[in-house]
Amino acid sequence: MLAQLKQTWFFNVRGDVLAGLVVALALIPEALAFAVIAGVDPKVSLYASFSMAVVIAFAGGRPAMISAATGAMALVIVTLVRDHGLQYLLAATLLCGVLQLLVGYFRLAKLMRFVSTSVVTGFVNALAILIFIVQIEELMGGSWHVYAMAAAGLAIVYLLPLIPYLGKLLPSPLVCIVVLTLVAVYFGIEVPNVGSKGDLPNSLPMFLWPDVPLNFETLAIIFPYSLSLAIVGLLESLMTATILDDLTDTPSDKNRECKGQGIANLATGLLGGMAGCAMIGQSVINVKSGGRGRLSTLVAGVVLLMMVVFLGEWVSLIPMAALVAVMIMVSIGTFSWSSIANIKTHPLSSNIVMFATVAVVVYSHNLAYGVLVGVLLSALFFAQKISRLLAVTSSQTQKNTRDYQVVGQVFFTSTEQFVAAFDVKEVLTQVRIDVSRAHFWDISAIAALDKVVLRFKREGAEVEIIGLNKASATLVDRFGLHKDSGTVKLTGK
Repeated sequence: MLAQLKQTWFFNVRGDVLAGLVVALALIPEALAFAVIAGVDPKVSLYASFSMAVVIAFAGGRPAMISAATGAMALVIVTLVRDHGLQYLLAATLLCGVLQLLVGYFRLAKLMRFVSTSVVTGFVNALAILIFIVQIEELMGGSWHVYAMAAAGLAIVYLLPLIPYLGKLLPSPLVCIVVLTLVAVYFGIEVPNVGSKGDLPNSLPMFLWPDVPLNFETLAIIFPYSLSLAIVGLLESLMTATILDDLTDTPSDKNRECKGQGIANLATGLLGGMAGCAMIGQSVINVKSGGRGRLSTLVAGVVLLMMVVFLGEWVSLIPMAALVAVMIMVSIGTFSWSSIANIKTHPLSSNIVMFATVAVVVYSHNLAYGVLVGVLLSALFFAQKISRLLAVTSSQTQKNTRDYQVVGQVFFTSTEQFVAAFDVKEVLTQVRIDVSRAHFWDISAIAALDKVVLRFKREGAEVEIIGLNKASATLVDRFGLHKDSGTVKLTGK
């Protein structure tokens, strides 16, 4: 027992504690900014970031991964909060946790392999665009002081890392927030601040059951949001886990991660927080700061809450322009700029999938819809490409006898090409169809084979099918109409 605790929790104490402190500092501005995106009080996202990090430290499948309130989840719940209020958000968060638990228990994490690189790129780019749009909307209508502070914040964020030693010692987003807050307070500049968005928590979170009617009407309202939250949350979490697997050269349990995300969201909903998931940026910061174990995630969550509860008065003075600068940096850093440069070299189908994913997400403000469209388009393009890998050739070996050789994959998109390759009007007494280098995938393929065989039969020819592999022969036995005909001979490999 002690050996297992040391292996998973205490093998890298110094590195995990220091990394957790860095992440906790970096989580505060992002959690506050995500609250603005979602349209909720700051305490809702701060409680979520605390509870998600603490619970996932124990229940997650990827050590050193940071889960908290995120921009992706905030974007999904904007309309729910606006139209129905916080209590429905808490109920949707609980249902999201249940759905994620089911995904984990039914071991559905393997479905991630159907999400292509083009879809992931579109997902990331759309997230960056939406976050940027929200920041621009936050600046609109403000005084010149707001624009000046946002510009100054961007200068600090991007120029500080260029200063030797100091740039590596202090996180530039944190410096941006501290400097702009001190300037605003010292000079008495009247600009919107965190305090104007709602009260920060001054106590530990408490158990809170959502105050909503328990009926089908409530379920009809929250289920679409909960499903979107569950899909988006798991997608971003599993993507993050894969990235950390590569960075640390260690495996992770994806199904356990799904369960862990579900448990964390259940806890978050009961503590008054919004739904959350893994954070790609903060997780990478944690690993690059030396975090390797679950202790780093736990430290990040606990320190975050302590700072907010005991330093809330100072946090409330942070200008919103400072958070806008930080989030613009996040959006710019999130966007995959290489995807623009690769447009000329990547296949047209990959570009279409990426742009379609981006367009649907930006239009609908729902990341799940974009991913679904991207996956469907990827599947269609793949099916179309594979259907072209079919060739049917023939040779006449004897008088009134013709041998056909089929090479490739026969399924619903290639059946028309398959049928058209046979000349059933030719006067023949014997036809041999060699399918030893082909595979019949579905009932559409078997129906096409039926069509060819029955057409030859009507013309008076005997048909022999040679080289059926075991899987194809099974389909023929179950669904083939020609298999019982006395004029057809089936020969397997």
